[in-house]
Amino acid sequence: MGLSTAGLEMLVALASHELMLFASVGILVIGFDDLFFDILWFVTRDRDAAPRYLRDHRPQAPLAGPLAIFVPAWDEAKVLPAMIRRTLAAWQGEDFRIYLGCYPNDAATLFAVSPLVAGDPRLRLVIGDAEGPTTKGDNLNRLWAAMGSDERVEGIWFAGIVLHDAEDIVHRGELALYRAELTRHAMVQIPVLPLLGLGQQWVAGHYADEFAEAHGKDLALRTRIGAPLPSAGVGCALTRHALTLLSITRGGQPFRADSLTEDYEVGILVGTYGLGTAFVAAIDDAGDWIVSRGAFPETIETAVRQKSRWIAGIALAGWDHLGWAGPQDGGWRARWMLWRDRRAPLAALVLLASYAALVVGAAGWIGHALFGWQARPPGAMLQYLMGLSATLLLWRLGMRGHFAARAYGWRQGLRSIPRAFVANIVAMLAARRAVAVYWRMLRSGRLVWDKTPHGERDALPVPALPPGRSG
Repeated sequence: MGLSTAGLEMLVALASHELMLFASVGILVIGFDDLFFDILWFVTRDRDAAPRYLRDHRPQAPLAGPLAIFVPAWDEAKVLPAMIRRTLAAWQGEDFRIYLGCYPNDAATLFAVSPLVAGDPRLRLVIGDAEGPTTKGDNLNRLWAAMGSDERVEGIWFAGIVLHDAEDIVHRGELALYRAELTRHAMVQIPVLPLLGLGQQWVAGHYADEFAEAHGKDLALRTRIGAPLPSAGVGCALTRHALTLLSITRGGQPFRADSLTEDYEVGILVGTYGLGTAFVAAIDDAGDWIVSRGAFPETIETAVRQKSRWIAGIALAGWDHLGWAGPQDGGWRARWMLWRDRRAPLAALVLLASYAALVVGAAGWIGHALFGWQARPPGAMLQYLMGLSATLLLWRLGMRGHFAARAYGWRQGLRSIPRAFVANIVAMLAARRAVAVYWRMLRSGRLVWDKTPHGERDALPVPALPPGRSG
């Protein structure tokens, strides 16, 4: 028996009310969490502090010894040679060695980098026994083992390890900043800014908005309040002792080979073990911000793949791996940050309810116009919740635009507002895929490197305004 017009009217009204209620409450929970975080950022920042130059960070005795640069690679023939040349040119005069992790069945990448490796002793090609792709964590562990082998054979000792990806654009002052800050911290993370070029303003641009805020505010506040700091996996350096500690606790392998986000977990573990971590933003002597730049996905499909890997690794599998307190009790700050890191599936559900409420509400107004349905405005309490939720959403858009403008200029700050819709679509699709990825991991017990392909693009000029401060 079909549903009558009156029954359909009641069903639409009920669905609209319940969706609006759920969405409003969800937005309030997440919005007040963000608002409290923003208030802490405002009250803890030093308004009178001038941006710190690299020379202001240098201690009397910087970290001595060579640095090992870990660059895991799978199917990176198009971008890795250019990255190597840029890096070698940028770090002329520095004491370092780049470890390139490749696979025996990735002939294109091997042929692309072999001439460079043969011509420069600062490059070390590490080819694993297993065919690829395995996982990024497994690749990094092979680089760790190769570094240890070199130390034993050559009688050297690497002072620190720097993490980068195959498409990164490094800064000339990066290693000098690490040498200064690793004397005080076990892990140092510098700002990461996605590249923006002509034609990549929407999908790639939403990454720029998110990283501008995360690395302009979130990581800075985590450093100020002493909360565990996640590693971004690029633009990150750790002391040899910190990775040795993780290696001892993990049977000789500092990186989890069964994790989708091994870099994130390393940063959290270093902090929860009681070792110092810091987000550091600095300017070199020429006035350029010391940041790591790189290309990010520019299509919805590739962005969803990457974001789903992050959500599955941090919010779902990360819960299994790290729990809520880590090896040592990190206190309320650590638990709060873990909640913030893991709330992405809930946020996606709230977003889905919000957009569904708009669709169902529109259907109700269409029914009112075409079939004479009774207009059913929300009750006073629901109107109050919706108004408060809208206020928090406007605040969130304003904060996102502020940090995007600081990092990329006012035009990108304005574009960040409509790009929020793109970010929401990616988040919802990625959360759905993340659940499927996590379920397959649990059922099969097998994990492979679900790498997102990247291409090189032209970068915007280095920003004149700071991407963030370490506080």
